[in-house]
Amino acid sequence: MKVRFWGSRGSLPAPLTAEAVRKKILRALRDSRNLSLDNDEDLARFVEAQLPFSVRGTYGGNTSCVEIAGGDEAVLCDAGTGIRVFGNHVLRESANQGRKPPRVFHLFMSHLHWDHLQGFPFFVPAYIPGNAIHIYGFHERLKEAFSNQQQGLHFPMPLENLLSDIRFHVLETDKDYAIAGFNVRGVKQNHPGGSFGYRFERGGKVLVYSTDSEHKADMETDGYAFLSFIQDADLLIFDAQYSFGEQVSNKEDWGHSSNIIAVELSVKAGVKHLCLFHHDPVLDDDALDRFLTDTREYLDLYAGSHPLRIDLAHDGLTIDL
Repeated sequence: MKVRFWGSRGSLPAPLTAEAVRKKILRALRDSRNLSLDNDEDLARFVEAQLPFSVRGTYGGNTSCVEIAGGDEAVLCDAGTGIRVFGNHVLRESANQGRKPPRVFHLFMSHLHWDHLQGFPFFVPAYIPGNAIHIYGFHERLKEAFSNQQQGLHFPMPLENLLSDIRFHVLETDKDYAIAGFNVRGVKQNHPGGSFGYRFERGGKVLVYSTDSEHKADMETDGYAFLSFIQDADLLIFDAQYSFGEQVSNKEDWGHSSNIIAVELSVKAGVKHLCLFHHDPVLDDDALDRFLTDTREYLDLYAGSHPLRIDLAHDGLTIDL
């Protein structure tokens, strides 16, 4: 399977500004001084090999949406603003390649805060007759949350008027489900209003999607349930919105975790690949680059030559499992 990030921000979208783009261009031009860049190939090599990601790219500004690709039916985690981009991509790709787009979509919701469902009214496949959209979650008011954000006070098109077949499925955390070729299980997490993580298993591979979850001192106790939930995961997508200092001080009980906790839990559970996610919207690309460097350095201090791979999610990132 392939994992693709369509939205990686937490709390609210954080688009690039014209001034931020200007600074990237100036940095690239400064770094190219005294280099012989005579053709497009030289320019491309310079960009890829010598510019940091924060200059040659961006971590993105869309809120949470992650695709798990590899089957005939689309599988998504959360419906932040990234789902709009995903929907447009599906339709554009099918038009360009002459293929029929997916007609069945499976959407797994971590929770019902606005940044995780605000993109759904702009998800074009939901307006196309013949499409089936299955929305899963552990909240009893799952359908109500989607319906409320499309009431006339907030949006011109009611949920009930969308032309696709939209169905809601309320899950239970003590059960395993066979959905879209995956074995799927959920775990309750510590977040205001309640949040749930998902463990997807298929073909011997394990992906865990865990966002909007705060881990406290009880993570040090024997039998901490989250450790068994992420045990031996091939990929753990983990909410690391804050630094450790923020998490345990002025932002305690806000329902988010840190890069330090992410590393410690991953090492203890034998996770192979950690991808930090749900980035704080106040952090620009340079700050996120430093955040990733600091996290990798902490792994070196904490666990020496431990083989854990660490990346930072960005809109457009793909990871093969």
